[in-house]
Amino acid sequence: MTSADMALPAQDERTVPAVVLTGLESGPLDEGLTGLHRLVEQYGYVVVVCSQATPEPVVRRLYTLRALLESDRVALFRPGLPPLGVAVLARQLRQLASCDLSPGVLASAGRLLTHYIHAGAVLGSVARLDRVPVGLKAHARSWMPGSQFAVLAHPEPQLVRAGPEATLKGPEFSTWMLVAKGQPHSEWVTALGTRWGVHGLREVPLPAESAVWWGTGRLVEFCGYLADLSVLYQLVTSVRRTTCHWCGLDVIGDRCVFCGATPPAPAALRALEPRTPA
Repeated sequence: MTSADMALPAQDERTVPAVVLTGLESGPLDEGLTGLHRLVEQYGYVVVVCSQATPEPVVRRLYTLRALLESDRVALFRPGLPPLGVAVLARQLRQLASCDLSPGVLASAGRLLTHYIHAGAVLGSVARLDRVPVGLKAHARSWMPGSQFAVLAHPEPQLVRAGPEATLKGPEFSTWMLVAKGQPHSEWVTALGTRWGVHGLREVPLPAESAVWWGTGRLVEFCGYLADLSVLYQLVTSVRRTTCHWCGLDVIGDRCVFCGATPPAPAALRALEPRTPA
């Protein structure tokens, strides 16, 4: 992780502790390089998870460090989730890190698990929201005092005016709900959790990057997610594995998170096939 407030508390006793890469934006380059090299030597492979609201100087420094290491054992993963959803996903990967998954499968599991995360927020204004389509009426209402909007950013964008009867389409499977406390209060989110039939609701502080991602500091962020390690493991291991043709790691999906390679086109594969002697 690149921010301490994105490193959520362990879900269970098996959850691997998070490592926070601090000082990337302002610290000396050699210190960052030494720290990342130490992690690679200690763990073998490193997956850095950060949100799309992470400051660009931090992201550029990460790519610079990865290039200087000349290593395919460092993966940079920036899913299209709000910050709280990214923090939840990172913790799920930390849970799975305690299992018998290879580095390539564990890293690419992040793209799979993203589909099972329902992330949104209650906002005091949508005037600067550019992550979800916002109509003209919602823009106009956002200037009215006391207005609140309920927004689901993932997996399917939704926006409604928050009220007693308003709701958002939730997951079709059992989840827990995590709520990042902010302003306004979260009573509506609690009611939404009841409608979604969540197992329970837990609260954490609001990540600093949330205000940037949502375009306002007046928000309460929430996330529906799978918490049980056995369910996460079953999801990941039920997907067909392939071998990356470039770096040789086992992966799931169509892209290796470590080297970025995608499977060759069928025509390219045919060109590599041995020819029968005439």
